[in-house]
Amino acid sequence: MKPGTKAIHAGQHPDAGFGAIMTPIYCTSTYVQPYPAEVHDGYDYSRGKNPTRTALQENLAALEDGAHGLAFSSGLAAIHTVMQTLAPGDHVVGGGDLYGGTYRLFSKVMTKFGVDFTFVDTTDLAALEAALTDKTKIVWIETPTNPLLRITDIAAVADLTHAHGARLCVDNTFATPMLQRPLDLGADLVMHSVTKYLGGHSDVIMGALVLNDDAWAEELEFLQFAVGAVPGPMDCFLVLRGTKTLHLRMERHCENARAIAKHLDAHAAVAKVIYPGLEGHAGHAIAARQMDDFGGMVSFVAKGSVADGMDLCSRTKVFALAESLGGVESLIEHPPSMTHASIPAEQRRASGLDDGLVRLSVGVEHIDDLIEDLDQALAGSGRG
Repeated sequence: MKPGTKAIHAGQHPDAGFGAIMTPIYCTSTYVQPYPAEVHDGYDYSRGKNPTRTALQENLAALEDGAHGLAFSSGLAAIHTVMQTLAPGDHVVGGGDLYGGTYRLFSKVMTKFGVDFTFVDTTDLAALEAALTDKTKIVWIETPTNPLLRITDIAAVADLTHAHGARLCVDNTFATPMLQRPLDLGADLVMHSVTKYLGGHSDVIMGALVLNDDAWAEELEFLQFAVGAVPGPMDCFLVLRGTKTLHLRMERHCENARAIAKHLDAHAAVAKVIYPGLEGHAGHAIAARQMDDFGGMVSFVAKGSVADGMDLCSRTKVFALAESLGGVESLIEHPPSMTHASIPAEQRRASGLDDGLVRLSVGVEHIDDLIEDLDQALAGSGRG
C-alpha cells in the first residue's frame, strides 16, 4: 500500500455499531466490565487504552513502516518517555543542532537523574564516532535539523551506532513519513512532534513514537501507561483527520518551499539561504538519496544587522510571526530569540546558528502571495 493510501486507511475501520466511516471520538474515561478483571480487548481505563488513540497509533505506525505506535500529550513527553528507559550513568549523543526544547529537556532535566549527554555535529561521522563510549545507549538526531536544516546520513549513522551497541532515534518531524522513513534506513525509533505536519492545522499538541523492537515497545507502552502523558480522544481524532491529507499537503509545502528558496537565493537583500533542495546545500546529495522531497522549511539570513532581521519578521502580512511549524498557514520566526532561546548564545553560535537567522514554515497558500509578502518585508529594510 502506497503512503498516501496508508494515510487515509491505516488503522481506520468502519464503526462496528453503525458503520461510521470516520473513527468515533470515544470520550470515556472508563469501560464497563462484565465481571471483575474481565475487560473488552484490554480496554478498562482510558489512560491505558482508548479506541480513538488506538486507531491513531496504528495509523502512525503504518505510515512509518513500523510495528508499534505510541501517542503522547506532546513531542517532549514522547522524548522524555524514551529517556526514562535509561539509567543513571547512561550516555546519550545528541545532534549539535537540536530543537531548543529537546536540548532543554536533555541538559536541564535529564542530567539531574544522572544521564550524561554529548552534543556533536552528526553530519560528521568521525566526530560522532569520537563521542561514542561504552556507556552510550542512544544516539538522538534530527534530519533535517531545526533550524539549520542540516542533513544526517541516517543509514551511515545507524551502522555506526549499532556497531557501538547503541540505539538510533530519529526526530522525523520536519520530513514526515511522506518524505522520509528512518526505520527503513536502519533507525531503531522514530519520534514526531505530531503538533506539526502530522496534525497540520495548528490545533493540536501531541507527540508520537514508532518502532519495531517488541521488547522496547513493551517497555515504552508501560511508561506511557504508568506516567500517563497521553493525548485525549478529541486530539487523536483531529490528527486522524490531519493525516488523511498529509500526502497532499506535503506536496504543496515542498513545492512552495522550493520556489521560495530559489527566489530568496537570488534576492539582493538576502545574505544566505538554507534549504536542502538547493544544490549548493552541503547535505543536498544525501537528502536526495534518503528523502522523497526536501520539505517545507526554509531558513535564511537577511543582509544588515540582527535587529534588521528581527524587524523583518514583524513586517510580513501573510506569514504569521509565531512559534511552531507544519500547519497549512505560513509562519515566520526568529529562532535565537524564540524557539531556540533556551540554548546558550555561545553554544548557538558555535553550532552555526546565526543571531540573524530567520526560519520559515512555508504553508500551502498560493505561492505568488507568499513571495510578494516576503518581498515587501525585505523591501521595508531599505535593501530590497
